[in-house]
Amino acid sequence: MRLHGKGGKWRTCPLCQQTAPLLTSPLSAGPPPEPGAPVFAAHGQPLTRYGIHKIIRRHASRFDDPRTGRKISPHTFRHTAAVHLLEAGVEVNVIRGWLGHADLATTNRYAKINTNTKLAARQAAEPHHTSPGSRTNPIWRSDRSLHNWLASL
Repeated sequence: MRLHGKGGKWRTCPLCQQTAPLLTSPLSAGPPPEPGAPVFAAHGQPLTRYGIHKIIRRHASRFDDPRTGRKISPHTFRHTAAVHLLEAGVEVNVIRGWLGHADLATTNRYAKINTNTKLAARQAAEPHHTSPGSRTNPIWRSDRSLHNWLASL
């Protein structure tokens, strides 16, 4: 799907197999839409990114975290999708293209190491030549300062 987005940029956005039929069904009901007609509209006008933000804020406000002040926004979904792609092993440059970033440094902000990545790295670093007993309880597993340092990364 081609999207006209922020900064007047056109982006190509792949759709999940489950998404395409959800879009096709309403589009095929009634007369065929004019070429270039918006898929989503409000009050006869194309839905803008501000309109989408307003809809998301209205429905997601109950999930806001008053302790941290974090709120759900369209960017939350964008960030979550990028992190899931990274966790699935998708190359960061592919994600950069998908998100429409000109600079890879912008995409790298999404690539912060999460706890699952840290645990996988720790497990991969376990020596394989030790006895089964020492593998199940290596010394570093009880080293609190090491755990605190890893959590700070």
